[in-house]
Amino acid sequence: MNKYVKYGLIGVLCVGILYAIVYFLKQNSTPKQLYETETVERKDIVNKVIVTGKVIPEDEINIKPQITGIIDKIYLDEGAEVKAGELIAVIKVVPNEQSLYQAKGRVNNARVALSNAELEFNRNKDLFAKGVVAAQDFQNIELTYQQAKLELENAQNDYKIILKGSVGGSVSANTDIKATVSGTILEIPVKEGDQVIQSNNFNDGTTIATIADMTKMIFEGEVDEAEVGKLNVGMPLEISLGALEKDKFDAKLKFIAPKGVEEEGAVQFKIEGDLVVSDSTYVRAGYSANASIVLEEKKDVLAIKEALLQFDEETDKPFVEVEVAENEFEKKELELGVSDGIDVEILSGIDEEAKIKVWNKLEKKSDEDS
Repeated sequence: MNKYVKYGLIGVLCVGILYAIVYFLKQNSTPKQLYETETVERKDIVNKVIVTGKVIPEDEINIKPQITGIIDKIYLDEGAEVKAGELIAVIKVVPNEQSLYQAKGRVNNARVALSNAELEFNRNKDLFAKGVVAAQDFQNIELTYQQAKLELENAQNDYKIILKGSVGGSVSANTDIKATVSGTILEIPVKEGDQVIQSNNFNDGTTIATIADMTKMIFEGEVDEAEVGKLNVGMPLEISLGALEKDKFDAKLKFIAPKGVEEEGAVQFKIEGDLVVSDSTYVRAGYSANASIVLEEKKDVLAIKEALLQFDEETDKPFVEVEVAENEFEKKELELGVSDGIDVEILSGIDEEAKIKVWNKLEKKSDEDS
């Protein structure tokens, strides 16, 4: 075999072996783990709490009847504007038969008692004039007579009230249901023909209408116990309504409940804020709403994303890893300030030039690319 051919074959074989070695090394080499980095930024941070709730009138007045009866006529509808004294409905009196007979019996008894007292009075009046009856005895007889007349009058009045709903000839004083305040009728929970019960010491009575002044609205919501300690009466609120997405309303916190209520394992505290409603916007009672309350605000501060933070397992202190060379990082403990849940203020520990390791994001690059 020609020696040149021999050397050529040896050269080709060597090149093939070297190529195989390089290929094998490339296939089995472990790529470097290069972590992504982010820089520190200057920004505004606002720490605020969002409270869910609803918008309701400051005061709702329930109109209740003075007598028991049946709704005879309703003159207004829900949503109508009313003034104090305006007629809303009329009640027809349906007397209780047992009470009516008892009242009538009381009238008869009082009439008999008066007749006897009158006879006694007239008989002793002449005797007193003749000096036969002492003055003190005659005064007692006259007193009994006057009391008997008063008892009959009271019994007759009770009978008229049970029968007609009023003592006088006109029964409108009790049967006419009128607005006690000016405002908007929010609800009329009864209809014509419904029986209603008067309010007394043993019964709240039937509500015939609910009236409220819709120009005086409040926001009512609930705050978790973790946030309520940061609130103070007088704080400004920004209210957004689900039904009026484009409109924002200003309010001022006026009430924080002194006692919380446990709901589904969490303690909630009721808050209220006065709502400023413009004349051009109609806000309905019961609109769902969110109130934004600014707890703390910082302008143009050094900040990073909270996702970049890590916490020491022993001390629980926050820290980040800052790049000092390619793929080399140094641990830096931080002092933190205001947070909005996404970004957090950096008080000390790093400067604006720092490149911070994104500890949960990395990209793999081969030796050839590095």
